[in-house]
Amino acid sequence: MEGPVRVSCLQENLAKGLAIVGRAVSSRSTLPVLGNILIEARDNQLRLAATNLEIGVNCWIGAKVEDEGSITVPARLLTDFVGNLPPERVDMELAVRTQTLHLRCAKFEANIKGIDAADFPIIPTIGTGDAMDSAAVTLEGTRIELETNGLRKMVDQVIFAASTDESRPTLTGVEVSFKDGRVTMAATDGYRLSLRSAPVSGSLPPEPMTVIVPAKSLGEFARISADADDSRPVQVIVTQARNQILFQIWGKNLEGKAGSFHRVELASQLIDARFPDYRAIIPKTHTTRTVVDTASLLKAVRVAFLFARDNANIIRMRIDPANGGSGQVSLTATSAEMGDNVNELDAMVEGGELEIAFNAKYLIDVLSQIDQPQIVLETTQATRPGAIRPLGLGEDEFLHVVMPMHPPR
Repeated sequence: MEGPVRVSCLQENLAKGLAIVGRAVSSRSTLPVLGNILIEARDNQLRLAATNLEIGVNCWIGAKVEDEGSITVPARLLTDFVGNLPPERVDMELAVRTQTLHLRCAKFEANIKGIDAADFPIIPTIGTGDAMDSAAVTLEGTRIELETNGLRKMVDQVIFAASTDESRPTLTGVEVSFKDGRVTMAATDGYRLSLRSAPVSGSLPPEPMTVIVPAKSLGEFARISADADDSRPVQVIVTQARNQILFQIWGKNLEGKAGSFHRVELASQLIDARFPDYRAIIPKTHTTRTVVDTASLLKAVRVAFLFARDNANIIRMRIDPANGGSGQVSLTATSAEMGDNVNELDAMVEGGELEIAFNAKYLIDVLSQIDQPQIVLETTQATRPGAIRPLGLGEDEFLHVVMPMHPPR
C-alpha cells in the first residue's frame, strides 16, 4: 500500500461518527495513541474507533473508498476541525509514508499528522457475519437480543441511581440479570435504589446470568441508541470469560440522509465483584400510600429545590390523609440566607399522616424518568425509606427506594 489512500464521505456523517466515538477517547493516558481516533477505510465504509481501555466504540459510516487503509489522528483536533466544516463532501487522503491525513471540504484544507494504526489497541467487535467485515477480532460468548427502545428506557430509569464514587467501584455499576424470560437492572449508591424489570421479546441465554456493567458504559449505550433504528434489536454479547460485554446498535442510515451511521458497537469491561443484596432494603409493608400527579409533584419539588440547595437539598414532605375531601401533600424548603417556600398538592392518601424529609435532587432524578401520569409513594415512618413507583406498573417492573434525610431540628 504505497500509493495514497483516498476516501470521501459527507461532513454530517463524519461529524456524527466522531461525536459517537469521541467520548471513549482517553483524556488522561500516558499512551499518545489513546488520545487518537482510528480511521479505517474499507468496503465502502469508514470505521471510526476510540478506546480508553475500559470502553471501546466502533462506528461505521457510509463512504466512497477508492483505496483501503487506516491511520489514527488526534481526536480533539479532528473533531473540532470537522465540526466547523460546511455540510458538504469531505475528501480525505492518507500519505502512508509520512502518516499524514489530508482533508479537503469546500474551501477548507488541512494536513493532520497521525500515528500508525498498527499501534492502536484492538477493539473487539461482534461483526455482521459478513466475510468482508473489517472486524479486527470477532468475539465469542453468550448472545442476547433485546428490543432497542425498551432497553434504552430501562437504562435511563436506573443509571442515575448508581454511585459516582470511584472508591466504591461495585456501586458505580448496574447489576444486569437475565432470568426466567426477563431482564432486570438494579443500581444503588447506598442512599437510593432503582430497580427495573421487563419481559424480553428477543433471545435470552439458556441459563440465568448476572453481570455488573459500569453505569458510564450503559449511559453511552443510551446516548448512542437515541439515534438507532428501533425496529432492529440490539445484539448483546457477554464474553465467555465474563469480563466484557458488547452492544451492537444499528443506525437508521436512511439513504441520502445526512448525520446518520450504519452501525455502532460498544465494548465495555465488566465489574468483577458481588453486587450488594439490595432486596434487603426494599420495604415489605407501608402505613401510608399516596397517589399524586407525576408532573405536578416534579414541578413542586423543582421549585422547593431552589430553596433547598443551600440546606443540603433537604425538603420536608408532609402527607395528610383526606378529611372528608381529598388528601394533600405539602413540600417545604428553607434556606437560612434566601428564605423559605411551601408548595401544596392534592393527592389521594390512604393511611396515617406523616412528615418525612427527602433529598430534592434524588426525587427530581426519579420523577424525571417516569412517563406514567401518576406515581405511588409508600411510606411507614420518618426514619424509614420511601418506595416510589409509577401507578399501573407492578412492583417487579419499576421500583425506586429512597432513604429519608434527617434534618437538624
